[in-house]
Amino acid sequence: MKNGLKKWVIRFEGGIFVCDKCHKAFVSENFKNIRRYKYGKNLIKWSINQHICYRISFKKITDILLDSFNIKVSTTAMYEFKSKLAKEYQEVYQEIIKNIINGNLIHADETQAKIKGLSGYVWVFTNMDSVYYLFRPTREADFLKDLLNEFNGVLISDFYTGYDALPCPQQKCLVHLIRDLNEDLFKNQLNTEYKTIVTEFGKLLRKIMETINRYGLKKRHLNKHHKDIDKFYIQNINKEYESELAMKYQKRFKKYRNKLFMFLNYDGIPWNNNNAEHAIKPFAAYRRNISATFSESGLNNYLVLLSLQQTCQYRGLSFLDFLRSGETNFEKFCNG
Repeated sequence: MKNGLKKWVIRFEGGIFVCDKCHKAFVSENFKNIRRYKYGKNLIKWSINQHICYRISFKKITDILLDSFNIKVSTTAMYEFKSKLAKEYQEVYQEIIKNIINGNLIHADETQAKIKGLSGYVWVFTNMDSVYYLFRPTREADFLKDLLNEFNGVLISDFYTGYDALPCPQQKCLVHLIRDLNEDLFKNQLNTEYKTIVTEFGKLLRKIMETINRYGLKKRHLNKHHKDIDKFYIQNINKEYESELAMKYQKRFKKYRNKLFMFLNYDGIPWNNNNAEHAIKPFAAYRRNISATFSESGLNNYLVLLSLQQTCQYRGLSFLDFLRSGETNFEKFCNG
């Protein structure tokens, strides 16, 4: 034909059956999977690449296929494409989180996801070459103990208290702290006690950043700043304050002292959580336009594929080429 090949299935073994004992009707796997043979693998993977990489809705993809290639595909079939690929790449999806857990650092963050009126949260875990997304119905962080049970590196996160109970070393994002300090300073510019804390903390950070800019995130060069931190706490934190705002941040600095400057004790550990915030953005952008149509199973399928796509992007790989290769291992794909 002008636009491809057409075939007819002249025989297919299968059908609907009824159990003699419970009288429940069921369909054999062969018959259930007959629709998989209607569309080619390249069409399926091209469509999903458009949906995941460029956040094009399934309705628009079906319009593009019809207008550009004269191929008619229903939106229902598109959802089946997504489900099919998510199932095929479950093993790769699990390999991603294993790779992250076996590394020396994890950036973690979470964001809200609304699913047909129900509230849930999408969590992201990433290092410098892999990204893993996971949906949870609540923001409760108890599952992290099991998920990160074998992780021995440094966890970098915001100040959500759900992370505090984890036994691994932790680095709190200093960008979040600076943000909070600046917002409260803008609202309380006449509070001299609080202003002193912010000013002195800024001086301390500038010293540390000068070292990082010169030598990078190297433990042997950053260790010297422990004396500066001790001095900051003695002169500005371990003293009596009268204003509620100053006492609030005094308490916060005391609580998180070890977790604010954990990066000084390691090589290559960032002092911010920008990597996780960057990884959240693709889902957040997609959520703005399409989240109202999500079901929980549909969202889980999407997160599997988004994990693969973002991991490809972090590694400088083409998501479409990876899908078309049929490979289920990133290392083999790179070496092949």
